Amino acid sequence: MSTLDQSLQGLRDTFRRDQVWPFLAPEQAQVDVGNQMILYVEGLNLSFDGFKALNNLNLYVGDGELRCLIGANGAGKTTLMDVITGKTQCDSGTVYFGQNHNLLTKDEADIAQLGIGRKFQKPTVFEEQTVFDNLELSLKTDKRVLPTLFSRLSPSEIDRIDEVLAIIGLRKQRFMKAGALSHGQKQWLEIGMLLVSDPRLLLIDEPVAGMTAQETERTAELLTSLAGERTVIVVEHDMEFVRSIARTVTVLHQGSVLAEGTMDQIQNNKDVIEVYLGEEQDDEGNLAGVMA
Repeated sequence: MSTLDQSLQGLRDTFRRDQVWPFLAPEQAQVDVGNQMILYVEGLNLSFDGFKALNNLNLYVGDGELRCLIGANGAGKTTLMDVITGKTQCDSGTVYFGQNHNLLTKDEADIAQLGIGRKFQKPTVFEEQTVFDNLELSLKTDKRVLPTLFSRLSPSEIDRIDEVLAIIGLRKQRFMKAGALSHGQKQWLEIGMLLVSDPRLLLIDEPVAGMTAQETERTAELLTSLAGERTVIVVEHDMEFVRSIARTVTVLHQGSVLAEGTMDQIQNNKDVIEVYLGEEQDDEGNLAGVMA
């Protein structure tokens, strides 16, 4: 082996992902969920040019919970997600991840590093890369130039990618370009891109928009399986889908929490029915699909 080859091999060994120096390794944040709550949102207010996007909003989500957020357009769902992930600053209020992380003092990168992942409605995968490469690129590793150039996947990282491929049901498509996937498969891949970084909290925005019935059913199974080990918050307009996965549903209206409970409780809640146009109830007086 030439001197140059030896030098390159030495650099590769130095920056192996499974043998990175401690000061280069991503820190693992500790989240205090001693009272079984992972997200605290209290007194949240935010106005845009006089429009009250969030109005004294209070929300508490338990560790390992699957929570659905529903409400009409403009109810505050997306704005709430923006504040939680550091994309938008609120006017007042508090947002804590566990009991020990004040999210309002952190930027988007720091919040992602804490273990909060967000999936937007439109899938944003790297279409010219394979499914496997998309997951590799999403691993929580040092992204600086030298570590990236000389790093190699460790056995544990390969195992992690294989595990996620099994979870999202794309094992057979691992070497297929992401652009060749169906719409539903792209959505699952993007969820997988969050999972490989091992988040504690997943924020999922309208995951079944544009999906076939079969893809929708598979997505319900996927999201249900993720809850427990991690916390999942789903924003969705499809009420049938919400009913299929919901354990607790929170209804937002004009930037505040209007109601909270099971889907049956929500559909029979007088305040919800009154706000979302009683004439759109079904024959039994239940809220039909007025939040779509």
